[in-house]
Amino acid sequence: MVEAGRQKNHAWTKSVVDYVVNRQNEDGGYTFCQGAESNTQDTYYGLSILKLLNEPFPNSEKTKSWLGTVDLDSIYSSYYVTKAVLLLGEELGEKLKEITASVIKLERYLGSRDVFPEVSSEFTTVYMALELADLLSLDFDRDKLAKWLLSFQNGDGGFGFNKRSSINATYYAIASLSMLERDVKGLPEAASYVRKCEKPSGGFTVIPISYMPYVEYTYYGVMALDLLGEDCRHPIQTVNFLLNCRNRNGGFARSDLGISTFENTFQAVSILQKLRL
Repeated sequence: MVEAGRQKNHAWTKSVVDYVVNRQNEDGGYTFCQGAESNTQDTYYGLSILKLLNEPFPNSEKTKSWLGTVDLDSIYSSYYVTKAVLLLGEELGEKLKEITASVIKLERYLGSRDVFPEVSSEFTTVYMALELADLLSLDFDRDKLAKWLLSFQNGDGGFGFNKRSSINATYYAIASLSMLERDVKGLPEAASYVRKCEKPSGGFTVIPISYMPYVEYTYYGVMALDLLGEDCRHPIQTVNFLLNCRNRNGGFARSDLGISTFENTFQAVSILQKLRL
């Protein structure tokens, strides 16, 4: 049975690798949609997926060259380019360090109440800025930022602006606090909130009363529990949910009816590895 499981695991991992590699453009960058232009987010996630699966990076020199042409005009481009460069085993150049440092010095990324949802949650850019700040060894008031984050923990144990918790915000808040070296395992109310988003049939939902689980919410739930020192209670059901979200092209969608994306594929592979399946 174990050997059969390994063979099955090898089959789906190969299809994932093929999905990623077949979406690398001539310039070395990646896009989840064949024929579209390369972009920083997909390039980062494409490399991350291959790294998770211990696969070599094809045309890595081209990828490095393409990354060097990207206009670093936001926290997102700076984050994805920096992370991709490091995945490729390169050192951060002085120009990249200088531009990235200037972007993340903006206070709205490091503790201001002017931070609003831009991608996944209220705290996505805070997490990105924290990770970049650590990579660049930048100084900032860690206690102040931790206190600011904790001020958004709500009565239900979750995190979110305007007293509205979500699993997205809860994950990014917990991950940020962990990066700030705070004892997140001492937040049992947060763990309780995440548990309420866990479905016995598999997967996690964005809020406890929501019915439909999606891959991204499942990623936030599983990873939040891991940071909190707890495990997924329904691993087999969650694995089955994830595998049902895999399309014929080898990539994963956010549900069993969606199109494959690199982000959802990275999330699904990360969860499957975390659950050791």
